[in-house]
Amino acid sequence: MSYESELLKLYKMPIRKEVEKALIISLYNHSGIIKEFGSGEEIVDEIASSFSLNEKQREAYLETVYRKENRVKKSYLWHRLLFRAADSLANQNLVTRPTVTFRLTNNKEWMLTEKGFDVALKHLKIPKTEKDFLPIKSYEVQKVVKKLKTISRPRVYNPFDEEKKTQLITIESKIRKRGFRFAIVEAYDYKCAFCGMKINSPDAKTWEVEAVHIVPHRLRGKDDMWNGLALCRLHHWAFDVGWFTLLDDYSVRISSKINFLPIGAGKFGESHFLESFIKEESKIFLPKEKEICPHKNSLCWHRENIFYK
Repeated sequence: MSYESELLKLYKMPIRKEVEKALIISLYNHSGIIKEFGSGEEIVDEIASSFSLNEKQREAYLETVYRKENRVKKSYLWHRLLFRAADSLANQNLVTRPTVTFRLTNNKEWMLTEKGFDVALKHLKIPKTEKDFLPIKSYEVQKVVKKLKTISRPRVYNPFDEEKKTQLITIESKIRKRGFRFAIVEAYDYKCAFCGMKINSPDAKTWEVEAVHIVPHRLRGKDDMWNGLALCRLHHWAFDVGWFTLLDDYSVRISSKINFLPIGAGKFGESHFLESFIKEESKIFLPKEKEICPHKNSLCWHRENIFYK
């Protein structure tokens, strides 16, 4: 039995498989990413608490002798156990190592893969059918997000995907769909481009804002930044049914049908769901990067085909 194994047994530490499961669940609870296991990191104590580790178990350390340098290096046993469990998950392609994640996001973090996401759902007994709607990051989805945000804006843009097969749903198409959703809501800082509302659920896991296709997905609208907007549920619906549209300079144009609404319709309390945007100079909130703002071709199509003038 190795020195490390003896210490694990002496301090009655959790077995590695149990730690692996706890790590997968912790990654899910932190939206798919957790930091490296350095001293002082909250995630280290959080997972330790899930096992009810006492102070001695948390403070136990290994001593490694570096003979050439004539020094002794001390490392926490619990940190080592966490790292070994995470490394094992990486070998199973359930997570990516911080060095791999860094090349994609510039952050040294452990990140779930799609395979790891599926394992987390299994542990938590969450149906796979909910996967597309959960705000959990995965390495494969973040690769799509990066591509969508960094691709050069085209001079000539067709918002229709002529090659999209509406009847065929593949794993790749699901990943792209989730990538589109993440890229859009992040670009708009998780707030509605129309009204600016920014709010998440009490558990901070789900944002109210939604990623919207300007040319609808059902009509083969592209899953890219230039055919997307972030809108709250109310204004998503209002945009989709034609209550308002956008001009090429991103100013808001409200349907003249608003003048024919019955008294009291479209209100919550004293507020109206569109009234404050009737002025022609009102504009939507936009991403900081102009390259990923909606394309005028998408907006033109919406004005001509969806909007009720």
